[in-house]
Amino acid sequence: MNIDNKDVKNNKEPWWQPAMLVFARVSAWIVAPVLIGTFLGRWLDDRYNTEPWFFLGCVFVAFAVSMIALIKNVKEEYKKIEKNNQ
Repeated sequence: MNIDNKDVKNNKEPWWQPAMLVFARVSAWIVAPVLIGTFLGRWLDDRYNTEPWFFLGCVFVAFAVSMIALIKNVKEEYKKIEKNNQ
């Protein structure tokens, strides 16, 4: 990656900020659905006395949602990188 000094001087944001934003977004897509699925599954199992079926189903769906969102975000970031390199 070739970065000119004028590009760095003209850019007002710190060099590490875009990477931290991507990291935060990816981390949120991993953690949030799994936590929601875990608590929702446990609550449904307690409510309907079906342990562990709702828990397992909700965690599986949350994992699938996480993976789909991660793939989508990675593709978007890759397109941004390709666009910046042209």
